[in-house]
Amino acid sequence: MPDCGKKLIEVALPLEAINREAIRENYIYRGNPSAIHKWWAQRPFAVARCVLFASVVTDPASRPDRWPTEEEQDAERARLFLLIERLARWEAIYDDAVIAEARRVIEDSTDGCPPAVLDPFSGGATIPLESQRLGLETFASDLNPVAALIGRALLEYPRQFRDRPPVHPAIDAPALPSTSTWPGSAGLAEDIRYYGERLRQAAHERLHHLYPSARVSSGACYPVIAWLWARTVRCPNPACGAETPLARSFAVSTKKGSETWVEPVVDRLTHAFRFEVHPGKAQIEGTVGRRGASA
Repeated sequence: MPDCGKKLIEVALPLEAINREAIRENYIYRGNPSAIHKWWAQRPFAVARCVLFASVVTDPASRPDRWPTEEEQDAERARLFLLIERLARWEAIYDDAVIAEARRVIEDSTDGCPPAVLDPFSGGATIPLESQRLGLETFASDLNPVAALIGRALLEYPRQFRDRPPVHPAIDAPALPSTSTWPGSAGLAEDIRYYGERLRQAAHERLHHLYPSARVSSGACYPVIAWLWARTVRCPNPACGAETPLARSFAVSTKKGSETWVEPVVDRLTHAFRFEVHPGKAQIEGTVGRRGASA
């Protein structure tokens, strides 16, 4: 890539628009990789996308051969800012026109020789994913095998199986789509749904007795959508032997307006206990703290 002076990121950026979209991204779950897996210090995709773009594109003031006057440079910079604002939006990942325009600007700014991007500690793969989206040659690695798996799932498999049909054995079943074309990652997604459901069914068959349905006051039973896990400790009194769950707090939700807590109801004779869910703030303390555990 030829040296063309300062890059756009060294001069100015529409930070307000980028920050706004980065915050909004936290509340978008459909299609968001960070909603599927959690990673320490997961970077916003909008920020990575815009920073990579601005790090490659040359600022107009460094190209007086194309924009000789200050007015022309300001106008071109304003155009690039508008493109960055469009690029920052979550919807841009589905907008082929915006991505194509960003790639064209990068190609034009680098005279057709854009730099490669190396992320040796890619973590949640935010940077290499957005680098790949912008059409840059991308290299990523990580010492953590979980991070490496996340990177392969985001960067390699969708490209490897792009525009290919699913291969699972039920693909010819009448309930599945009969279309002969599988654009993008549609075929891969169909395989993941199929085998994911098989794993879910197998896990349910082996573990359903450990996770019984919840019976409400009317007598009806409903599946439990979440379980709270806690370690237990056995009472040191040989005459007791009861096991107590170790919980710092019995609050389930502390969000204002949605406070909920669970009350452990103990049968002192049998040493058995059950839990009742109540609205409001927790009325009792937890069973473990810095001073130890209590029954």
